[in-house]
Amino acid sequence: MAEVYSTIFSTPLAQMALVFVLIFTIVFAILQKSKILGDGKKQIDALVALSIALLVISVAYALKLISGLAPFLAVSLVIILAFMLLTGLVSKGPLELKPGWVTFFTILAFVAVIIAVLFITDAFNFLKSFFGKNSSWLPNVVLIAVVGIAIWVAFIDSKS
Repeated sequence: MAEVYSTIFSTPLAQMALVFVLIFTIVFAILQKSKILGDGKKQIDALVALSIALLVISVAYALKLISGLAPFLAVSLVIILAFMLLTGLVSKGPLELKPGWVTFFTILAFVAVIIAVLFITDAFNFLKSFFGKNSSWLPNVVLIAVVGIAIWVAFIDSKS
C-alpha cells in the first residue's frame, strides 16, 4: 500500500488558498492582457480578479474540480517541457512546428483536458453506463461519424 504524505498544503485551508491564488492570477493576467476594462486599470482588474477568485473558492464543487484538475495539468506541463527539452537537445536550430502540427497538438490538448474533466467530475462513469453494451444507438452514431468524416475528407481534397 502506498504511503500518504501529509504536508502543509494538504489542509483544506491551504487548498483553498492555492486555488484562490491560481484563479486570481489567471483572471488578473487575462484582464491585463486583453484590456477589457481599459488600459492602465490595474486596480480595477485586481478587484474583478479578487471578486471572481473569492466566488470560485466559495463554491465547494468548483474548488473540488479545480483541485482535481491541477495535478493533471501540472503533470501534462512537465511532460511537454521534457519533450521540448529533449527535442531541443537534438535539433540544430530553433524548433518550429508547421501550422498543421500546432493544430494537431492543440486538438490533442483539448481532448486530454476534456477527458480529465470527465474523470474528475465522475461524468465518465455516467457516460460509460449510458453507452453500455445494451445500447442500440451506437451503430447509428458510428455510421454517421464515418459518413461525416468521408464528407469532410472529400471537401478537403476538393479545396486543395
